[in-house]
Amino acid sequence: MSPLVWALAGLFGSSFLSATLLPGSSEVVLLALVKHWPDWAGTAWLLASLGNTLGGMTSLWLGRRAPPPAMGRWQQRLQRLGPASLLFSWVPLVGDGLCLAAGWLRLPWLPCMLWMLLGKAARYAVLLWLLDWVMSL
Repeated sequence: MSPLVWALAGLFGSSFLSATLLPGSSEVVLLALVKHWPDWAGTAWLLASLGNTLGGMTSLWLGRRAPPPAMGRWQQRLQRLGPASLLFSWVPLVGDGLCLAAGWLRLPWLPCMLWMLLGKAARYAVLLWLLDWVMSL
């Protein structure tokens, strides 16, 4: 297999693991890959976004394994915000908790996945835009 295929697979794996409770830094992997293979930026963006979303959905799934919560004040707030709160699932540390809480609160999985994908894809797009901007200076 070519080094590019391994790099893309590594990016997907790093993105997946970074969205779980395991530590990781998929942003560094994405930027390094795109700096080395700039023509593959779109594919790298897509793989990072999908991998990170699947990792977040894994955390959501794990949250569903816990018994349903007694509804306290913060649980009611998160329930009221609903799946749209997962737009911020990309935020380090907080995002992992949001994904777990969404599963724990039994929020609907499809809207959760779509909001999660939107937030994570936007974050990676901004990173790639910043890399392009810095490289053009």
